[in-house]
Amino acid sequence: ALMGEDGLCTQDWYVESFLDLPEDLAATTAQGRHFAVQWSQRGCVYCKTLHTSYFADAAIEAPIKAAFDIVHLDLFGAREVTALDGTKQTEKALGQRERVRATPTFQFFALREGKAREVARMPGLLPRPEFSAMFNYVAAGAYDGETFEAWLAREGRKS
Repeated sequence: ALMGEDGLCTQDWYVESFLDLPEDLAATTAQGRHFAVQWSQRGCVYCKTLHTSYFADAAIEAPIKAAFDIVHLDLFGAREVTALDGTKQTEKALGQRERVRATPTFQFFALREGKAREVARMPGLLPRPEFSAMFNYVAAGAYDGETFEAWLAREGRKS
């Protein structure tokens, strides 16, 4: 894990973004990868655990790193972001609009009928098995047919 100038823990494999989310989603999709936005805030102990414990475990990190492009945003940040609907606003305003209430939150997006759609959300840090399962759920495209909870139950995982 790295500590950014903004005081947030991050990963060196996260997308170096110009904060143009439609551009990031299009580039990710063109490469056959999956796209997520991770929200953090300074001083968040769960964000620190995510980066220093979960992502320090190669069994968790490697499959996510291999399949996902992640853009990291600050829930209280002042950087200007072009949202997926093309509007420009600060990270803080976008986080409020997206109703992000806990950190870390992951929003997963995909193009559906030419439009960006949120296909799944992880609001807060889940236990390790469910955390990894959420990324597997999105990577499998299972959101098109069932909820995460139903998918977990069908997969025989503990929810």
